[in-house]
Amino acid sequence: METNQLIIEKVSPWNFEKTVELLTAEAERRSWMIPAIHDLQQSLAKSGKSVRSVKVLEVCKPEYSGKMLEKNDERIVSVMMPCRISIYLKEDNKTYVALLDGAGLAVGLPAMVREVMIAASNEINEIVDAVIQ
Repeated sequence: METNQLIIEKVSPWNFEKTVELLTAEAERRSWMIPAIHDLQQSLAKSGKSVRSVKVLEVCKPEYSGKMLEKNDERIVSVMMPCRISIYLKEDNKTYVALLDGAGLAVGLPAMVREVMIAASNEINEIVDAVIQ
């Protein structure tokens, strides 16, 4: 695992499409919703840009998001919702998975928000690790 401060990057042993498929299935198996899958390669192609495969899974677990969104002052963290898992190809033709370190992002936030973000981040890491390792 490599880290770039708040971004964690891991190499997948699977090809691009299989990695997307396995991550989606594992997230759903653990009761996470997938509100959207953004195909950035396809979106950019519509604007005449050519990039390697990139998909971003939006993942949400109401158990976590509801705790923050039901509170008035904590609703500000909605800017970071839903959580995201990025899958992409690099020039070495390997598939990579990147995610934010929610625990690192939670530093300095109110205790309840910190607790929820750490729990969600830990679970997303477990989802990725279940597929990658």
